[in-house]
Amino acid sequence: MEQVYLELGRKLLEDGHQKGDRTGTGTKSLFGYQMRFDLNEGFPLLTTKRVPFGLIKSELLWFIHGDTNIRYLLQHNNHIWDEWAFERYIQSDEYTGPDMTDFGRRSLVDEDFNKAYQRELKVFCEKIVEDEAFAEKFGDLGNIYGSQWRHWETKNGGFIDQLGDVIEMIKTNPNSRRLLVSAWNPEDVPSMALPPCHTMFQFYVNDGKLSCQLYQRSADVFLGVPFNIASYALLTHLIAHETGLEVGDFVHTLGDAHLYSNHEEQMKEQLSREPKAFPKLKLNQEKSSVFDFEMTDIQIEGYDPAPAIKAPVAV
Repeated sequence: MEQVYLELGRKLLEDGHQKGDRTGTGTKSLFGYQMRFDLNEGFPLLTTKRVPFGLIKSELLWFIHGDTNIRYLLQHNNHIWDEWAFERYIQSDEYTGPDMTDFGRRSLVDEDFNKAYQRELKVFCEKIVEDEAFAEKFGDLGNIYGSQWRHWETKNGGFIDQLGDVIEMIKTNPNSRRLLVSAWNPEDVPSMALPPCHTMFQFYVNDGKLSCQLYQRSADVFLGVPFNIASYALLTHLIAHETGLEVGDFVHTLGDAHLYSNHEEQMKEQLSREPKAFPKLKLNQEKSSVFDFEMTDIQIEGYDPAPAIKAPVAV
């Protein structure tokens, strides 16, 4: 099944359109692409490079809990969202460190600046963990995924728990065509640290199996997509577990699928490697609710990937 992902990487290298982007990095891009993974054939954690499953677990549990503050992530040694919280901090009146203007781009080309940036970021993350009041003020990323999934605000001042509601609908009305959760809330987009890339997902029940389709408006194919595949596969497994269903397919539909120009050599390296069998997912059978799962309740077995391939994040 990994070949489905590798074929996308190959197609981007060979046929991708040259396109500019928000970060100024430059991409090769395709619009409208779909991949399908049969979750009964193994858990889709890529093997042609190591993908850190611990980061995937902690981020997904963060979403499921409705959390939007990076403190939980940092407590689990997850630094995926650091830069977006840090950007908000350095733009505040309380920041007194060196000038970090245009930090995202300069950190890629200016070695001295990058070292200073990493020092300031490290101090920021330590303070988020140690100081709850500081974390409350500067660790929150706005109404991003967890907020929209669990606490969508309505125009009359109420709130909708989309994830909780869709799980209940799967249990009571599995044939419904309304088993959807949306993270794209146009009213809240301006206040988010990063507008949601994976914007909407829909479940489908057939023959006792739960399938999930994700629509992702913007897909960083080398760095982000491997995480997204594993994250939504895990979400599907967790909800199937709670609702008493087997797993079916994970269908990944991409809007702007892109390969950053500074990821091309890394993708070529990954394409040169031979895929191995996917690992198996093991869930704590004593936990019944999605909302009760903790990090230790989710494990993988038989994961034997090739070494990780480092690549810069475009912020």
